[in-house]
Parts: sequence; structure tokens; C-alpha cells
Amino acid sequence: MKTLFAAVAITALFAAPSLAESQINPSGVWVDKWGTTFAFRLCGDGTELCGVLKDIQGDSRTEENLTYVNRKVVQADQVGPNIWKGEIALDGGSATATVEIKDADTLEITGCRGGLLCSSINYQRL
Repeated sequence: MKTLFAAVAITALFAAPSLAESQINPSGVWVDKWGTTFAFRLCGDGTELCGVLKDIQGDSRTEENLTYVNRKVVQADQVGPNIWKGEIALDGGSATATVEIKDADTLEITGCRGGLLCSSINYQRL
């Protein structure tokens, strides 16, 4: 039984892709369909994600939200390959946020307030 367990564990180790192999670098500027842009980079120990709001457009372009331009508004910890969970600051408060890289040129931010009101926006790499 121990031999079978060891064989399965070793097989799983080699079969699963490593985080580094499947990781897409999030660093760069990303824009949504309205023209809002974020600059993302890895920070902290290299697995955290930091996002600076570079410009805000569309219905979210309020006087209150303009105060966040050129400030770090996303801070998140990596929870899996290409997925970070943390917080985003906007509208005078904060929300939980999940940032997920869907492919090399598409990033999705999902923000939730109170665990019930959630909204997702896709961004394209510039």
C-alpha cells in the first residue's frame, strides 16, 4: 500500500504543471472597453499583485474616483496560477477582488461588496 501511495504521489508531482510553467506575467498596462487603464506588477515576495489605476473612463469617471488615479488600488495575494485575491479601492471604499489572467492578453477583475454584489470587467493588454 505504501508503494502504491508513493507511486501515485510521484506521478502526480510530475504530471501537474508547476506554478512557474503555467504562470503568465501580469506586469503591464491593461485597458477595458471604456478606456479605464490599470498598470499591474508583481510585488512583495513576487507572488503578490499590485495595481495602479492609471485612468478611469465611462460611468465610473466620477470626481471621487478620479482621486484614485495614479494610486495603488489593487493589492492581492496569489491563490493559484494566474489568480490573485485581495482588495480593490474605488467609490470611496473597498471591495474584495479577484484578478484572473484568462490568457496572455485578457485579464478579468471581479469585485464584490458584501459577498453578494459582484461585477466583472475584462481588460486587454496594451
